[in-house]
Amino acid sequence: MPALVAIDATGGPNFVTALRRAWDAGDAVLPVDPRLPPAGRQRLLDALGAGLPVRDGDAVVVATSGTTGDPKGVVLTHDAVRASADATSERIGVDPSTDRWLACLPLSHVGGLSVVMRALLTTTPLTILPAFDADEVTVAAEDGATLVSLVPTALRRIDPSVFRLIVLGGAAPPRALPPNVVTTYGLTETGSGVVYDGRPLSGVDVTVRDGEILVRGPMLLRCYRTVVRGDVREVDPRREGGWLATGDAGSVARDGTVRIEGRLSDLIVTGGENVWPAPVEDLLRTHPSVADVAVAGRDDPEWGQRVVAYVVPTAGGDAPALDDLRSLVKGSLPGFCAPKELVLVDTLPRTSIGKVRRGALG
Repeated sequence: MPALVAIDATGGPNFVTALRRAWDAGDAVLPVDPRLPPAGRQRLLDALGAGLPVRDGDAVVVATSGTTGDPKGVVLTHDAVRASADATSERIGVDPSTDRWLACLPLSHVGGLSVVMRALLTTTPLTILPAFDADEVTVAAEDGATLVSLVPTALRRIDPSVFRLIVLGGAAPPRALPPNVVTTYGLTETGSGVVYDGRPLSGVDVTVRDGEILVRGPMLLRCYRTVVRGDVREVDPRREGGWLATGDAGSVARDGTVRIEGRLSDLIVTGGENVWPAPVEDLLRTHPSVADVAVAGRDDPEWGQRVVAYVVPTAGGDAPALDDLRSLVKGSLPGFCAPKELVLVDTLPRTSIGKVRRGALG
């Protein structure tokens, strides 16, 4: 009977060998973040049922974030992984005879893992780095890598022109992008990006209900997997018709273009007005005294919530003033979007792929 095999997700050829071996045996793979401490690793293995049976056809179980609750596994089948690989490769015109993928994001997350699986299934050459390192990424490009998947924080640290094409996801993209960057939208539950530069991939449907983005397609998860008192529990989160509620707000234009506003839980409602963090953050990053920034809402007795800017000042410079930041935002956005409070911090809490953990902000 096929089982769930845990593999240390350290980047390199050993991971590919272990993945192939498990698949050849009919098993599914749980990539485990090597940075987890022993207690966290054991918690993950117990919660997702490493060593316990899986259904025939299951390919991988990818852990969702366990920082705010018990870990939960997203089960992707071989058919789903193949559908994702084919649709993404078709959209960006991958040619296995001339292209080479570079995998440099964590393999325990779908953003990094999907690059490896896509390369294997399309027989496209692959280079894997143990972790993102700007210098090593440049060397890999000089050695023939033409395609790479990155997150915005990584993109800012390299010369993007060294690649034929960069697939960007994981967080809201910056306003200004090089011409060889393709922005993507997707979830662990969708097996990687399913919307490229605002257009759904072939076979993917996107709609909006009550302001929330819903998606469906052949690359979606089969179910969520957890273990309760030693028993594997599987829950299919898809609604009638195969639709998956994403938890993201957005819209779909008449021509099919998809616009993502952000996580519904990130929306700030201040004085009855809606404020999305990303546009405010983009403006604040242009201030010379701002090295990094995150925007979130805090409870406010008068406004319901107030907009708060958590700013990492540039090294060696003066900290920005709240009035200056407010003026900067008001120059492009309505006044209610301007931060009412400034909090200076040394670093921002981020996930391993660069997403700001807004719930961990003060």
